[in-house]
Amino acid sequence: MNIPNISQVKNFFLSLQDEICKQLEHLDGHSHFMEECWQREEGGGGRSRVLKSGKIFEQAGVNFSHVTGDSLPPSATARRPELAGRSYQALGVSLVIHPLNPYVPTSHANVRFFIAEKEGETPVWWFGGGFDLTPYYGFKEDVIHWHTVAKTLCQPFGDDIYPTYKKWCDDYFFIKHRNEPRGVGGLFYDDLNTPDFDTCFNFTQTVGHGFLTAYLPIVERRKDISWGERERQFQLYRRGRYVEFNLVWDRGTLFGLQSGGRTESILMSMPPLVRWEYNYSPEPHSPEAELYSSFLIKKDWI
Repeated sequence: MNIPNISQVKNFFLSLQDEICKQLEHLDGHSHFMEECWQREEGGGGRSRVLKSGKIFEQAGVNFSHVTGDSLPPSATARRPELAGRSYQALGVSLVIHPLNPYVPTSHANVRFFIAEKEGETPVWWFGGGFDLTPYYGFKEDVIHWHTVAKTLCQPFGDDIYPTYKKWCDDYFFIKHRNEPRGVGGLFYDDLNTPDFDTCFNFTQTVGHGFLTAYLPIVERRKDISWGERERQFQLYRRGRYVEFNLVWDRGTLFGLQSGGRTESILMSMPPLVRWEYNYSPEPHSPEAELYSSFLIKKDWI
């Protein structure tokens, strides 16, 4: 098995952050990312970038982090007991985009690498990542495009990769206390360390570079659709589901907070505005109702 090259992985993550920020700024055409570089007392640091009040993107965060520690939090060792007593490094790029126009979907992407080491023992390492789409108003052609790109990215690595990681995404981004999906899925993978380092790294690079190929054409198609207060209020209501998932179920959020990560960077995934409404139900046969009946379902889109 190839020896993990942490410097190579880190350089890719930094360049990916640059690439994504550059293209999002260009598309928005109004606002720019502000950057904060930070250090973590326990070890490591990061480079957080947030764009606010854009013409297209109400808020977008694209973060790089590389954190280190002498021991892992209980949430990690409970799931992976073999990590107990090991020092670790966790690095990656995570992004969440909250558009202003309700017809443009929110999207999330993440690529990451983790390695835990102990003197005299073989390192434990893996890659993880993926991307998912959360529309407020559903368009079948957008979801088909999204999943077609995801499948195309996976195809060179095996016929079973897309269906496996598509199902994993559906299962992971499921709001159990609401009994509904967060969105229309995409790709999700974790604990990837076979067949070898180079193949796993190549796949992670492919997913990272492929995110904009999947997302930007959807933004271009929907960004100029007219919208009003009805659509805005529904968007803000549905953003509440995003908050609920990230704070209750997301393992990355939990790991970041329990490991002493930078709170502002971890919670940049939260939308800038959101609302909750007691016992909301959409009007029958409305576009809002169609989101629930036709899009927030587990489905083979291609």
